[in-house]
Amino acid sequence: SPTGMVLSVLVILLLSVLYEAVKLGKVVLLRRALLALPRSLSRESLLEPEEGDTHPAQGRWFQYHVGQTLFHVVQVVLGYMVMLAVMSYNAWIFLGAIVGSTLGYYL
Repeated sequence: SPTGMVLSVLVILLLSVLYEAVKLGKVVLLRRALLALPRSLSRESLLEPEEGDTHPAQGRWFQYHVGQTLFHVVQVVLGYMVMLAVMSYNAWIFLGAIVGSTLGYYL
């Protein structure tokens, strides 16, 4: 039905926008993780922050890495969902994915 097709296109459009937002979230977390890395990359400094250290973000690099991993999983799942929808070979669904991706990147 026409209503079902419009809803399907809107869902794919929103999934594409969300995919682009997740990509941006990964970049933000990567920047924070790089800033949280200690200056010395020895095993001891990664496992335990030094006692006299005044930089509070150094001990959080692992949390940022876990966050990046979760964002990556969400990005892969969304990407495959959009790909499967496009593989239905429906022109409207394809246009919804393209417009959603464009809109998500622009925002």
